[in-house]
Amino acid sequence: MRPLYRDRSLGEMTDLVPLTELNVSADPHAAYTRLREQWGHVAPVELEPGVPAWLVLGYHELVQVSRNDRAFSKNPHNWGLVEVLQNPESTLAGVMAPREHAYHADGDKHRRLRAPLDDGLESLGEHRISRATRAICHELIAKFADRGEADLLAEYALHVPMLAVADWFGIGMDDGQRLMPAILQAFSAGPESPAAFDFIITFLTEHMNSRRENPTDDLTTAFLRHPNHHDDGEVMIAILLALVAGYHASVTWIAQVLRVMLSDSRFGNRVRGGRLGLDDALDEVLWLIPPFANTPGFFALTDIEIGGRLIRKGDAVVLSHVAANIDPRVHSDDPWLAIGNRAHLSWGTGPHSCPAGPQSRIITRVAVDTVLTRLHDLRLAVPADELIAMPSLWAMCPAGLPVRFTGFS
Repeated sequence: MRPLYRDRSLGEMTDLVPLTELNVSADPHAAYTRLREQWGHVAPVELEPGVPAWLVLGYHELVQVSRNDRAFSKNPHNWGLVEVLQNPESTLAGVMAPREHAYHADGDKHRRLRAPLDDGLESLGEHRISRATRAICHELIAKFADRGEADLLAEYALHVPMLAVADWFGIGMDDGQRLMPAILQAFSAGPESPAAFDFIITFLTEHMNSRRENPTDDLTTAFLRHPNHHDDGEVMIAILLALVAGYHASVTWIAQVLRVMLSDSRFGNRVRGGRLGLDDALDEVLWLIPPFANTPGFFALTDIEIGGRLIRKGDAVVLSHVAANIDPRVHSDDPWLAIGNRAHLSWGTGPHSCPAGPQSRIITRVAVDTVLTRLHDLRLAVPADELIAMPSLWAMCPAGLPVRFTGFS
């Protein structure tokens, strides 16, 4: 019988599985399943050497943590190991370092800071997002269309989401291309991070001042006018959070849907007549390879038992959306049953669920459809099982997506 270790604290656990190893495994689902078989629906893992956390693998347990804002906080100051984020060599600071935005806020403050984003997203029409995203896709494709080969991750999927979200804020493609590397560097917590933040602050300050003087129909103007934002600092961090979250939510989704469409015989484009189409692929990837395999940053405010584990006050809790989605208590191994079923937890649940799931779906669908339509005889340049994963605690994204094609239209 599997021991529960109910009375052992997280700090006493040894020989923990590094979370990154699960995501880069040749068979991540099998790796998460083995972890579940060993520990149950809540397992101890290592975020980086010497930094343990609880990983919630169960569907019901993930819902329980996500909806209990009295027992779990999003504020990293409540983490017993928050000093780790001050280590310049830590890879965690980029995502988990405390910042004054909705993601790391609780209760009334969270509701106040999230409302401008919810209101802004509601104002964006599907046609507007589709039109702008398709224009971005065409411009990116034009840069490699005459080569007959490309890396659809490095040259396409990595760019589309951030440029599309930047457009919501009235940031054009040229400025978006300048801003994108700075944002990635700023949140990498590397030596380039301070200079990157300085560039971002200067850029967004000038952009906000321009919109204040010349208001337009974009989210920057809406954020500046929203009564819930108390100062320019809150507006700036809200814009930055939307850019970063929108980027990470869609890059993996685009890359994995392209991989599925180009390698799985159940799916097809206009050349290969598969029985299932693009929307089916979007749904299956959400179930099996969600945009965020894991999300960081719940911190226990009190001792509490979840899934037979005694989680102590100050422990970090990471939610595994990929593991929860394949929890055998709620999901079948039959891949056909995922088609059309949207009871997954890929966007989370509770107060901190992702607000931009519908908008991310539009961006991803347009990005995949555009490249499949424009590039003729598009195919992977290597067998799908030879694609390697990008090392990451949070996502299961291929490190590259090399393709070949015979022409374009």
